[in-house]
Amino acid sequence: MDDFIASYGWIIWLVLILLFLTIEIVTLELTFLMIAVGSIGGLVAGLFGAPWWLQLIVAAILAVLLLTVIRPPLLRRLRSGGDPARSNVDALLGIDGTVVASIGGEFGIGQVKLANGETWTARLSPITEQRTVAAGERVLVTSIDGATAVIVPVERVQP
Repeated sequence: MDDFIASYGWIIWLVLILLFLTIEIVTLELTFLMIAVGSIGGLVAGLFGAPWWLQLIVAAILAVLLLTVIRPPLLRRLRSGGDPARSNVDALLGIDGTVVASIGGEFGIGQVKLANGETWTARLSPITEQRTVAAGERVLVTSIDGATAVIVPVERVQP
């Protein structure tokens, strides 16, 4: 058995490297990439004539070292380059709008047309004074509650 491993060990390492790289392509977590590089270390040790048990030790130590030292900063760097543009509900927070149907009164619900062109059902934020906000007043979206924009009126500055 030792003769077989000594003669064909490099083929076993190549198969493992290809297997780990294939799994990495599917998962994109960099885990199997580090294990594949560790396997390359085992392959190189085998090409220099190291016994199979030493090849395994070299591969394991290299893989663990890469997983603990190299992978975390790589993941941080990859994730830091994400799209900075806000989307969905996050894009609506802080956007201004104009009241279309007065907000307040009996039900406290009205409509606003936001700066992005969408018209939303709206109600006053509980942190603001509860009053009627007339059509045409400017408002600011503070949160989204289901399909309702929670707004606060924008104070007018007197010249």
